Parts: sequence; structure tokens; C-alpha cells
Amino acid sequence: MAPSSRWNTWRLPLSMAAGGLSGIALGWALGERWGDPELAAFTLGVRLTGELFLAALKALMVPLVVLGMILGVQELGGGRSVRRLAAGTTLYFLSTTVVAVLIGVALVTWIHPGSAGAASVPLAGSVPERVSALDSIAEVVRGLVPTNLFEAAARGNVLGLIVASLAFGIALTRIERAAPLLDALGAANRALYVLVRWVVEFAPLGVLALVAERLGRAGGGAAVVSELERLLAYSLTVLSGLALHAFVVLPLVLRVFAGRNPLRYFVQLFEALLTALGTASSAATLGITRRCVVERAGVSARSADFVLPIGATVNMDGTALYEAVAAVFIAQSLGIELDAAALAIVALTATLAAIGAAAIPEAGLVTMVLVLQAVGLPAEGVGLLLAVDWVLDRFRTSVNVWGDAVGAAVLERATRKRT
Repeated sequence: MAPSSRWNTWRLPLSMAAGGLSGIALGWALGERWGDPELAAFTLGVRLTGELFLAALKALMVPLVVLGMILGVQELGGGRSVRRLAAGTTLYFLSTTVVAVLIGVALVTWIHPGSAGAASVPLAGSVPERVSALDSIAEVVRGLVPTNLFEAAARGNVLGLIVASLAFGIALTRIERAAPLLDALGAANRALYVLVRWVVEFAPLGVLALVAERLGRAGGGAAVVSELERLLAYSLTVLSGLALHAFVVLPLVLRVFAGRNPLRYFVQLFEALLTALGTASSAATLGITRRCVVERAGVSARSADFVLPIGATVNMDGTALYEAVAAVFIAQSLGIELDAAALAIVALTATLAAIGAAAIPEAGLVTMVLVLQAVGLPAEGVGLLLAVDWVLDRFRTSVNVWGDAVGAAVLERATRKRT
């Protein structure tokens, strides 16, 4: 590989890494003065830069999902191929999520972080509103068939858009003279990925701004480190579980079922993982994830366009693991020991709650209430986690995105073997 070609390959990932590190340094250094009137113009500029970058990514999400699903169905040919890929996708997502939850439950039971003195932490902060578990599940089911697709797009009901796009794509395979419309949709999809490339060029600056603003708003590096130290055992339990799933379970799945080199695939996905770390949103990262999976890793567009939008909505390995750890940690902190039956309920509820979680920052806090109520724990226990949740959220989002990307490679190979 020529030096110029090698540089082009690594230019953006290295720039994004530099942007993230610069954001940490900036937020760390200026955190104590983040609300200083003398820095108001500067901090406003940083905040706007991050918000505009995140808004641009989110604006691309809906057309990426809709066009990707419709065209993906066309490339699969509809009918049996779609059903086979859908069944494989469901099996993969459910299996990896269950494994992640079991890892979380095993670690939190073994390490027992709730005995490290966290019970003295006051239950302060904004606690998510109480919701009925059955009502929440029913709301997810209702969202599968939105009455207004434009409203669904505006509200971020990606699952409803996926179902509608799948249905429309399958319907197009059943009619004649659909070629002109498909050509137009294909051209729109190609133009969309040109826009993704443009946005990606600003990713280093966007990640810098997002990280610096969040760290500065939290009070700077010293304040964040202090909170992490206070909840050190809990934070290490969550991070250990995420690391075990991301660097052992998913690479093993990738090697065995996709026949790919995990380290090389990880490097190819580096841009998407850094973006997930900066934005804390699987949905916002979708365009960059698809770009890395298809253009860098060489996964077929038909598999990526089918698997990744669904994954960004329902495949939340990191979130499921975190919710299982957090629920047991809260019980331990309050002096409540959960028996085997209660732990099984936590595992099951965390799996279902993670599937229903929105692909947005800190959505896990909302679905966490379902897990707590399932085993009779107070919803106010979430207050124990608020101080460090935003930090851990970024890591679990990266694990979510990594799981989606691994799924695209695994399912591409599985469907290729059968065709």
C-alpha cells in the first residue's frame, strides 16, 4: 500500500481520536470555569458545534432507514430471502443480548459492588417517571404500526418506520413497472451517502465539541473522577462486563460465524465506534456505521441495509448488560439480596427493556424503571446512578454499535451460504 493511500485510510480515524482526546483535555481544563460569563461566547460556540454535528447525523437517520430497508428488500428479492434474513437477525440479536445480560448478572453478583458504601449516596436528581411494565411493552407494540409515518419520523419511532419500509419494499416486489421508482430511490440513496461523507469530514470537530461540552458541564475532569471514585466498584463492574462482551464474546462470534479477523474488523469500524463514544446514540451513528461496514469492511450493502437499522433500534447489548448490573447494584446498595428467581426476572426484564429502549443518549435510564419495578425495587434508586450514567452511556453505546456491525458480517455469511 502506497504511503498516500495508507494515510487516506487512517486520516479520519486518527483525526477523530485526536478530536476526542482534545475534547477531554478541553472539558477537563475548563470544567470549573464552564459557566464563567467571560467564557460564555466560547462555550456557546462549542455547544453549538456539537449540537449541529449531532443534528446533522440525526437528520440523516430517517431517510437512511427508510431507503435502506426498501432497497435492501429489493436486493434480497422479497419473500423467502427476507424471511430468512429476518429470522437470522432476530436470533442473533436475541442471543447476543441474553449473553450480555448473563455476563452482567454474573459479574455484579460476584463483585458485589453495592457493598462498597454507595448506599450512603443521596437519591437526588431527576428520576424518570414511573411507568407500568405492561403499558410500556404495549406502547412498543403500538409503535410497530404508526398511524402517521411523518409523525413517527419526527418522534424517532424507528421501529415503526422499519416495519412500514419493510412492508412497502415487499409490496414493490409484487408489482410490475416498479423499476422507475426503484431507480429514483437508488439515486436518492447514493446521494444520501454523499451527504454522510460530508458530515463525516466534520466528525473530529463534532466529537471534540460534544465531549468537551458534556465534560465541562459536569464540572470538569476532577469532578467526574470524583464521582467515578465514589461509585468506583459499580463503574468498574459495568466497564468490565462491557469489555468482556465487546472484546471476547463478539470477536469470538465474528471469528466463528463470519470467518473474519476481529482485530482487522475492529479497526475498520473505528470511526463508527468513536462516533458512538462521542454522541452516545446508536441512531445518530447509523450513517457512519453503515459507511464503515460497507466501504471499509466490505460487507454487502444488502446485509448492512437490512441489519444495521434494525440493530440500531433493538440490538442493545451494552444497554441490557448495564441495566442488569444497575438493578442488582441498587438492590445491594439498599441492603436487599435478590434470590435466584429475582435474578432471573432481572435478566429477562433487562433483555426486553433494552429491546424497547430508544437509540438516544441515556435512554437506558427510562427503561431501567421497568427492571426495578419487576423485582419490587424503588424507581428512585436510579438516582444512585445519575452522576456517572452519562459517562458509562458512551461506552455501552459503542458496544451496541459494535454488536450491530458484527451482526451484519455474521448474517451476510449466513445468507450467502444458503443462496
